[in-house]
Amino acid sequence: MNSFAKPVVVMSKCLGFEACRYNGAIIQDPVVKKIAMHVQVVTVCPEVEIGLDIPRTALRIVMDQGNRLVQPSTKRDYTEEMKHFTVNFLESLGEVDGFILKSRSPSCAIKDAKVYAGWEQSPVIEKSAGLFGDEIIKRFDNLAVEDEGRLTNRDIRERFLIKLFTLAAFRSIKSTGLIRNLVEFQSKNKYLFMALHQKKQKELGYIVANHEKKQIHEVYAQYEHTLQELLAKPASRRSIINVLLHIMGYFSKQLGAKEKSYFLNMTEKYKHHQVPLSNLLVILRSWAIRFDEEYLLYQTLFEPYPEQLDEMMDSGKGRVLTNS
Repeated sequence: MNSFAKPVVVMSKCLGFEACRYNGAIIQDPVVKKIAMHVQVVTVCPEVEIGLDIPRTALRIVMDQGNRLVQPSTKRDYTEEMKHFTVNFLESLGEVDGFILKSRSPSCAIKDAKVYAGWEQSPVIEKSAGLFGDEIIKRFDNLAVEDEGRLTNRDIRERFLIKLFTLAAFRSIKSTGLIRNLVEFQSKNKYLFMALHQKKQKELGYIVANHEKKQIHEVYAQYEHTLQELLAKPASRRSIINVLLHIMGYFSKQLGAKEKSYFLNMTEKYKHHQVPLSNLLVILRSWAIRFDEEYLLYQTLFEPYPEQLDEMMDSGKGRVLTNS
């Protein structure tokens, strides 16, 4: 079992940590609870932090020369208070790797808060981020940011976890300032990075090689920027299959015709969404063990985050790395 750097994750306090919802409730979310066991948690409830009671009458976002955060029952506009708190909180936060925020919240949502045409009886005209969540997206779009609702989907959850634990691992080695640690990081992530973005993976290798003899802090800065670009989007199934076939090449001389045929048939099924990627990774890993390929066995592609986090229930379909 691999060891992992512990990510720092900001989470909405109502997601299992404190009964601070507008109705005085707490949400026991099993996915958030499981993730919280493997990360360093920083909790926040922006609405309570700006002085609102528990329970309280609901806030809403209204369109009035931009989004305003209001409380119709009291005729109060809390926009400026929320903006002031958000800026102060985020600027004092320190290093962080990701966020898990409450979906549909007028403060914390990252994309699905209702925006109303007016204060009272009025229609919903669109959906957007909450005021707190919007500032997080603007400042930390390079980090792992999700809401608890979307994390019930396995594909989305796995992309989030891969990004989260990769960023945390990089932050850990960055603090050492040692080139040898960066070389090792690049080496063990080779096939994961190839699956995510082969061009960027090659760029990272060039940065590590440091042919231009840059200062180590410059190398780390350039590497971090390119790593964030690599992690920005999910991989395609075509890219993933290319990596799987490349790894299969390690065993081409040892495998029998039937084994090769079976694996190629499985890749076709994966291509057409008929089997999960985990099936193919299990086969490749078993071959790596069988033929004692140590270099492959320490590749993060086979375990990019703690395996216990792969045991959660799924509301969606699919597996690993891709949305295509």
